[in-house]
Order: sequence, then structure tokens, then C-alpha cells
Amino acid sequence: MTQHSHHHAHHHGEHTLAHEAALPDLLDLDAEIFGSYLDQVAEWAERRVGETPRRVVDVGAGTGVGSLTLARRFPAAEVVAIDRSEVMLERVRTAARGQGLADRVSVVHADLDAGWPAVEATDVVWAASSLHEVADPDRVLRDMYAALNSDGVLVVVEMDALPRLLPDDLGMGRPGLESRCHEALARMDWNAHPNWRDHVERAGFVDVEERNFTSEATPAPPSTGRYAHTFLSRVRSALDGQLAADDRDTLDRLLSEDNPDSVLHRGDLTVRGSRTAWTARRP
Repeated sequence: MTQHSHHHAHHHGEHTLAHEAALPDLLDLDAEIFGSYLDQVAEWAERRVGETPRRVVDVGAGTGVGSLTLARRFPAAEVVAIDRSEVMLERVRTAARGQGLADRVSVVHADLDAGWPAVEATDVVWAASSLHEVADPDRVLRDMYAALNSDGVLVVVEMDALPRLLPDDLGMGRPGLESRCHEALARMDWNAHPNWRDHVERAGFVDVEERNFTSEATPAPPSTGRYAHTFLSRVRSALDGQLAADDRDTLDRLLSEDNPDSVLHRGDLTVRGSRTAWTARRP
């Protein structure tokens, strides 16, 4: 298992190289469409931090959208982005340079399954859609506890439901395709994670709080079609052999770029997503 923040990409079976190559684009599109929750969670975290943080660690940083959000939220802090993927970390570097934050955002290449990297003590540890990806989350939470200064704050974020993008009735095939896909993915433990409260408390943290954050956009932003195409391509690959023939055909039509029914050309896509976040403090 990995911890490069691939939100809804966690499932059993082999990824194709093409899908892995598309993963950074999917994460960036995800942030573009659903990213409003990031500022809300960061604002909540800021209220929980007592002193002005000097160092913030983003665990499983992916393409760095969270790292850059944190750098803007905490302008006096150094932000350290940790990920096991050099491809992702290069995206972080590029984005930080593009936003004028390269002097405060650094990267660390590390696989958390092999152990906690050598980073200096920190005031905030942020883990968005990454904790469920590690092999031993309880050990990693203990490592996070050890890495934090006294009164340091932990923030864990997970996607609590797969994104809703399609209308129930697509005007082709049987209504409810998206719901059936989500049910099939749930049976495969896609994006599966527990409620982290007990795990966080077992690691020694106190004052655990839990909140839900929703993202909706009406009308859907222009990039929703590209996001839907990338995301549903992963769904199609994951559910190969799991879907009824008619649902498979409908999904293929949605993904056929030159088909007028393609998600790239539809005007009826929706944007609905939700995350659960937990904050806690090291006493």
C-alpha cells in the first residue's frame, strides 16, 4: 500500500501504468473541483493551534494542494511535504514555485511504511486522504505524536463518500448507474477507512474533534467533464468484470471521447462530495 494521497484510488488489483500516470492530474482536478473544503479544514485547524506554527508537515502530500493551502494559511511556517512518489513531489516543487512559495515549502521523499522520516519537530501534522493508505496506521499515528511539539495539532481528513458526478437518469441505459458503481466499489473496499477517533486517542492524542465538510458546485465548473472522465476511467478499470453488460456499455459510452453522450460533452454533470476531518492535540 502507498500513502500518496490517491483519494478514491485505493483498491485491490493492479493499476495500469496509464492510470498511474493520470493520477497526479486526477488529484489536481479533484482539488480544483472539490477543493473548497481544504480552506475550511485549514481554518478549523488554525483555530485549534495555540501558538503561531513554525513548521507544518503534510503527510502523503500528493501534488501538494494541501501543502500550498497550509502555506497560505500559516504564513510564518515552513511546510514539509512528505510523499513516497518522486513524481508527486516534483508536482509539489513546481506548484510551490508557481505560487511564490518555494522558499517555505520543502519536500521529503519517504515511504511511511518503512518508518517516519528525519524531519524536525513540528507544530501541525496534516494527513489528507493518506492515513488509510499506510499498512499500519496505528504505528504511523504514534510516529506523528512523537513528531509533534507539545500542544501540536494533528489533522486527519478522509473522503467519506465517493464523488457524485452523474444524473440518476442519463438518458441511456438503466437509471442509477453511478449508485451501482459506488456499491460495487464499496464491496471492493475502495476508499475504505475507519472512524479514526479511537485510533487517534490510542496514540495518545487528546481533545479529538470530528467535523464533516461538503463540497457542491452548481453549475458544475468547466473542468468537471475532464475530472469525470479521469475518475470514471479508473472506476471502469477497477470494475472490469464486476458490472452487468448493459452498465458496462453505458459506462463505455460515457468515456468515449467522440460520443455525444461522453462526460466530456454533457451539460448535466453535478459536483457533490464530502469529507470527514478529525483534529486532535498532543498534550
